[in-house]
Amino acid sequence: METKRLCLRPVTVDDTGLMLAIWNDPAFIRNVADRGIRTVEQARAAIEGGAQKLFEDYGYGPYSMSLKADGSMIGICGLFKRENLEDPDIGFGVLPDYCGLGYAGEAAAAVVAYARKELGIKALTAIVSPANEPSIGLIKKLGLTFERMITMPGEDHAICLYSRVLTD
Repeated sequence: METKRLCLRPVTVDDTGLMLAIWNDPAFIRNVADRGIRTVEQARAAIEGGAQKLFEDYGYGPYSMSLKADGSMIGICGLFKRENLEDPDIGFGVLPDYCGLGYAGEAAAAVVAYARKELGIKALTAIVSPANEPSIGLIKKLGLTFERMITMPGEDHAICLYSRVLTD
């Protein structure tokens, strides 16, 4: 997938460094979770059992984001399948140096269009910490609306669930 400024491709073990940086970014830990992934080996295993498995099982998953201008790897954006959610959820993470520049929105709009047109997905969800105002703003710009508070399996705090029907 391509946008005006970005190239998006499925996350693979070649993205171990990028994923390690995202998973250990203080904003990711604060707003999403501390996955406890600290080594290259742990990151590689998490990609193999997570991102790559999503693509194998569902035909979608997270996409790495790189700048067309210079190839810099700047983050991820993609679709995830959670056991407790009926529809796929869209998620994104951008490295600190690239936050606030519109890259997540650009990538997310492309992923939503791809989900609807190419994958035939009929509805999307998004899960987000209630304190993560920038992500909530982007989720709303993508046309998702607040549904309710939910608690994910294995967690002890409630998060916001947003959803959107994808129409032709």
